[in-house]
Parts: sequence; structure tokens; C-alpha cells
Amino acid sequence: MGNPLKCDLCDKPATVHLTQIVNNQIHKLDLCESCAAAKGVTDPNGFSLADLLVKGGDTVESPEVGGIVCEHCGFTQKDFKRLGRLGCPACYDRFMPLLEPVLANMHKGVSHLGKVPAKALQRRSLQDRISGLETKLQEAVVAENYEDAAKFRDEIKLVRDGAEAEPAT
Repeated sequence: MGNPLKCDLCDKPATVHLTQIVNNQIHKLDLCESCAAAKGVTDPNGFSLADLLVKGGDTVESPEVGGIVCEHCGFTQKDFKRLGRLGCPACYDRFMPLLEPVLANMHKGVSHLGKVPAKALQRRSLQDRISGLETKLQEAVVAENYEDAAKFRDEIKLVRDGAEAEPAT
């Protein structure tokens, strides 16, 4: 059998498994008995998944009374902990000290890097290579170095012909 799940807060064997779905995004949390009891999971009125998502229960308090407050919409740190969401787009900048640990626990990083299809990368690489060769060709012509210019012209043709010969998928 596989390894038993470990508590996300203390690495003991997890016996409490929580799943929350918000805006079609699934967030899972595995806790041991003692961490679940300490976080109030058994008390629905005192339970907040947003509190649990911050590793080890750490909270970030700011100098202002009551914690962080969004200047744009007035959303507070207490609102974030209670609801597990933010009030407006400006909240993301203001609440970054709270969000970074949450995102780091849920994802591989704290910023979205995106994904580019392999074929698009290949096309971009070919375009960059051709562009660089065309620049070198122009420089050779300006310098009246016609032998190098001819080499760059021939290399550009080879790259373009090779790209056209590749089957499209």
C-alpha cells in the first residue's frame, strides 16, 4: 500500500481530510487529530479554511489595529480569514504577506508563469534565429563584407527551407 497522508501542519499521520471547492478550484487539507482539534475543525462556528491554509497557522499582523486593511474596498484581514477570499483586485497587492505562504503551500510557486505550446516555442526560436541572421546580413552589407553577407543569406535560406519542410501537426 502507499504511504499514509501526513498532516499539512506537523507531518504526523493525517486522519482528518478537508476539501473546499471555491470557483471550481479544489483546495485539500490533511490534518492529524491534534491539529484538527487545535484549529477548531470540529467546531463549525470557529473553523476557517483560510486560517488553516497558512502553514503552521502562522498569521501576519500589520501595525494597524485589526491587521491588514485594503485601502480600496475596506476589506480586512479578519474578513479574509473568515471568508477565505478577497474583496477586490487591489486586495491582492495589499494582502500579499498573507497570500504568499498560502500560494506556496498550494502550488509550485507564488506567481503564474504560464505555459507555451512546444510548436509555438519552436516557431519563436526559428523566428529569433532568422531575425538574428538578417541583422548580421545587414551589418555585413553595410560593412561591404560580401562574403559574410552571402554566407548569412545562404544560412537564412537553409533555415527557412528547413522550417517549411517540417510537417505541420
